[in-house]
Amino acid sequence: MITNDWSLKWAEFNPEKVAVEEYETGRSLTYGQLNRLGNSFARYFTEEAGLKKGSRIAILAENCLEYIILLSMAQKTGIILVPLNYRLTSREIDYLLTDSAPQAVIVEDKFLKKVEALPVFQHVAHKMNLEQLQGKTRDFLASNQAFNYEFAGTTHDDTALIIYTSGTTAFPKGSVYTHRMMFWNSINTQLRLDVTSADRSVNTAPPFHTGSWNVLLTPFLHHGAYTLIMKNFDPDKVLDVLADYELTVFWAVPTMLKMMADAPNFEKSNFEKIRYVVVGGEAMPIPLIEKWHSKKVPVRQGYGLTEVGPNVTSLNHQDAIRKAGSIGKPNFYYEAKLVDEHGSQVADNELGELILKGPTVTPGYWNNTEATQETIIDGWFHTGDIMRRDEEGFLFVVDRIKNMYISGAENVYPAEVEYLLRSHEAIDAVAIIGVPDEKWGETGMAFIVPKPGHSLSVEEITSFCAGKLAKFKIPKHFKFLDELPKNDAGKIDRKQLILHSMQKNNH
Repeated sequence: MITNDWSLKWAEFNPEKVAVEEYETGRSLTYGQLNRLGNSFARYFTEEAGLKKGSRIAILAENCLEYIILLSMAQKTGIILVPLNYRLTSREIDYLLTDSAPQAVIVEDKFLKKVEALPVFQHVAHKMNLEQLQGKTRDFLASNQAFNYEFAGTTHDDTALIIYTSGTTAFPKGSVYTHRMMFWNSINTQLRLDVTSADRSVNTAPPFHTGSWNVLLTPFLHHGAYTLIMKNFDPDKVLDVLADYELTVFWAVPTMLKMMADAPNFEKSNFEKIRYVVVGGEAMPIPLIEKWHSKKVPVRQGYGLTEVGPNVTSLNHQDAIRKAGSIGKPNFYYEAKLVDEHGSQVADNELGELILKGPTVTPGYWNNTEATQETIIDGWFHTGDIMRRDEEGFLFVVDRIKNMYISGAENVYPAEVEYLLRSHEAIDAVAIIGVPDEKWGETGMAFIVPKPGHSLSVEEITSFCAGKLAKFKIPKHFKFLDELPKNDAGKIDRKQLILHSMQKNNH
């Protein structure tokens, strides 16, 4: 059987090599220490807490070493990690906890108020502050103990992570991420990005995103490389870090790279060791590509989804300008097709939905058979993204079937926000679209029809959303209409809403 226990193997091969380090605290773990701590956590959660293969541990905390130790533990035990979005409100977190039904919850002190009053949290069998877990880490390292753990025999088909994605319905969906997906995503990444144990990177993405785990972190752990962890993205600090830590690869979204390029110290920054930056989330504008190229930093764009990989496509940096706007070509172990609404493949330069098959495709959504069956049809994952393929085989994203927009690298699904706004006593109808935003790439514009006899203000609506929705989901612009435009089928005509958005805003 192929082992999923990566820290065990690297502890045998190169135990003194530093695997991960925290920027803010300077704490670090070698692969030997990571393996021993993984064993220690495995013994604690299985023998003392009584968890077993398939049990869930939910974590509400910023990036830290303990996430990596918990991953090592998960590879040894088959326990499932459920990283929660700490930017969400108590109402939103309540749904995630109810849906995932964890047997244990780890909460950083700063986020305790979000969950302590929730009945679902109060009924969890094992509750632990992150700071307690960090104390266990510190005490174990100080003791220099060497726990062993009898491998539980996790298989490639066992679940490693449940990562929640904002729903195209009213609620988020828990994407099941297996050990098989993690392994093959790592292989795809290594083959396309030439990852080796000599590589060094920084991870600034929040741990509730698949990007934080699977764009570079898990491939780096698999290949014995080094990762610096930062709790938050700061353009000035990241520019310093790239040079000070001699990093070789960096992953970011265009908004982050623009903030770095606009920073005062960009021009004098040292990028000598950087082989390239990897870009995802949205297309990177040519002027921004050229600005990074002027500093001799190649740009590699790509595309991915939480449910598939996420490293699905890659554009060689040599083609960054020639094929600007392209997401490149599918990585090694994917079958990919563009199909029309009838499932037939489309010709070059015709529009079709991207569907995918391969060992990195999720087996489905947690506790959601209906969504799984709607998305995975005859073994093919339907991305919901409309694309075109040029005559050279390069893919270009044209539109999103499900109307999702991306605000500062955060996926926002209008249906979730619309669902909440419709519960307001004065709102009769609402539709939301993404509109361009200079800082965040896109932001929300809400079209609202008040109920007869009611008046509404922008301040009242934003106040209603506050505390119920994460800030990035709250629309920035509002328009009040007598009725929403409809098409011939009686559905909301979003093309007309786009035209409305180009007119002067109410706010």
